[in-house]
Amino acid sequence: MDDGKPTQPRRTWGNRPAPSNPAPTRPADGPPGPAHPVPPARPGADPSAAADALPAAGEGGPAPRTRPAPAGSTPGPSPAEPDAARGGPARPTARGGPGDGTGAAPGTPAAAPPAAPAVAAAPGHPAGNTGSLHEPDEYRTPPYGEPGPWAPAPPVQRPPAGPAAAHGTPAPPHGHPPAPAGWGRYDPWTGPAAPQPAQPLTGHPDAARPRRSRRGLGLAGALVFALLTGVLGGAVGAYVERNGGFTTVELPQAAADAGDRAPDSVAGIAARALPGVVTLHVSGGGEQGTGTGFVLDERGHILTNHHVVDSADGDGDITVTFSGGQTAGATLVGGDSGYDLAVVRVTGVSNLAPLPLGDSDGVRVGDPVVAIGAPFDLQNTVTSGIISAKGRPITAGGGKGDDSDVSYVDALQTDAPINPGNSGGPLLDSQARVIGVNSAIRAADSGSGIDDGQSGSIGLGFAIPINQGKRVAEELINTGRATHPVIGVSLDMGFTGDGARVADEARDGGAPVTPGGPAAGAGIRPGDVITEVDGERVHDAEELIAKIRAHRPGEDLRLTVRRGGRDSSRTLTLGSSADD
Repeated sequence: MDDGKPTQPRRTWGNRPAPSNPAPTRPADGPPGPAHPVPPARPGADPSAAADALPAAGEGGPAPRTRPAPAGSTPGPSPAEPDAARGGPARPTARGGPGDGTGAAPGTPAAAPPAAPAVAAAPGHPAGNTGSLHEPDEYRTPPYGEPGPWAPAPPVQRPPAGPAAAHGTPAPPHGHPPAPAGWGRYDPWTGPAAPQPAQPLTGHPDAARPRRSRRGLGLAGALVFALLTGVLGGAVGAYVERNGGFTTVELPQAAADAGDRAPDSVAGIAARALPGVVTLHVSGGGEQGTGTGFVLDERGHILTNHHVVDSADGDGDITVTFSGGQTAGATLVGGDSGYDLAVVRVTGVSNLAPLPLGDSDGVRVGDPVVAIGAPFDLQNTVTSGIISAKGRPITAGGGKGDDSDVSYVDALQTDAPINPGNSGGPLLDSQARVIGVNSAIRAADSGSGIDDGQSGSIGLGFAIPINQGKRVAEELINTGRATHPVIGVSLDMGFTGDGARVADEARDGGAPVTPGGPAAGAGIRPGDVITEVDGERVHDAEELIAKIRAHRPGEDLRLTVRRGGRDSSRTLTLGSSADD
């Protein structure tokens, strides 16, 4: 049908005129396809005809290669050009794109067009070529990612040369290549922009400033905290250790004991005896001394050792201090150096507490005893021990050199500590009764003696039995002097044999055996050796004297005498002699 319009064959993808100066370009997202051979142009032929010789898409050959627009031109739809070879104007493409009049959305596959009619051979084409070199694309769409049929592919834009990105540039999102420096938003349909100088990438404004090391500050804070904690903990621990805690310390304590001690305990004995014990301070004759005594009666008589008050004989001074601290002056009533006993008296003192006297003959070895005195002027000192032995004949004194101060004592031995200052104090039994007068100690450096040594107690103390002390005290109070029992013989003090030997010759103008005396009446002769007294062995003259003085004058005494190697027993009655 001839509607007045020239009939021309329909243009296909393969016979579109190519732009001048074509440059082969591969797609941006795929490998280069195989190149198509371009038939050589005949002399005098139109150069554009060579492009028409390329096979069209969908005709069994390779897809036509796209050609980019010349540099500086704006990519866009190619205007329809008349096809001089085909004798008619070019028709716009049938793709559903902008301006195609189909109304299809971009990218939507267009409907399949009707089959193209046969096209006459164009000038310059080989005879018989009535259509496109390739079969038409049934979808009329280019491959995904390539330009449409109306415009060449956009040029590939390269980033301008410039310095490398600064260190610390943020990484691109995952799956996307980093954007080159200096590029803005990429528009594939615009031409290449003018080269721009490379600009450094910048992040957050705070990124340019160096960050302060928070790790160092945290470590310093931790060290300061640890130091303060250690100092505080040490101070708290020291306080707790020193004070036992943060509260006031109250130590546990038993309730007050209001009960009395057992009467036979040391505490019970001391409680009953201390009020009757006194301390004596004596001065006179250029000497001073301290000793102990105890009250005998309520009249103020006090018994002590003779060597304690010996320096006060005549014009000396004696001061008595009671256990309660009260003091009073005292006078010497009398003393006997042979017994080492003396009596003093205080006046004007009330509420005296006399100590009861016991029986020294009934004491047994091992009985508990308590000694009270003022050792080294420490008054009211209480010590305890036992009776270690009985009948220890000791000799003490003799400091004057004429034997006038020598004491012969048949003593009680005790291990209760007795020291200088204890002399004259009481030795008490378990019932707080006086059984002896502490008189002598065995000192490690000076031998036996009454306060001779100053080395202190070594557990060997000696006390005058109270039975002997009572008799002497009564005589001193009643008569002012004491009597001694005698047998009427003179002893050989230089005899080294066992026993006490009667002297062969008279001494000091007297006969070895006093005529009419107790020994003469019993048949004892000069040269006899006395070996026993009342059945107790005698080893020397001093022991014999001590044994005799342990009895009262007028008492009967049984002696064992050895004469010519034979022992015989003699019984006599003790006489008396005043100690001048």
